[in-house]
Amino acid sequence: MKISEFQKRIEAIYFEKDNARGLEGTYMWFAEEIGELTRALRRNDDRENLEEEFADVLAWLSTLASIRGIDLAAAAEKKYGNGCPYCHATPCSCQH
Repeated sequence: MKISEFQKRIEAIYFEKDNARGLEGTYMWFAEEIGELTRALRRNDDRENLEEEFADVLAWLSTLASIRGIDLAAAAEKKYGNGCPYCHATPCSCQH
């Protein structure tokens, strides 16, 4: 699934509820999911749990972008489409 397809899927499932909650409330859920991912990484959890936590973080990030009207795929292409945003190399050859 492409990033744009994923963002549209998350919008179809959750946008109405998340948008009604608002940016601040939705961001708090996103931050909580980052905390869960952090704990899973620190504990070196099994692959299945790590996959779930990464997916949850991506879903909440997608929701935040949708609430603000940001197309994640377009934003990523704009910033990283030519490699490193500073030196434009792939892999990066600068000190950033």
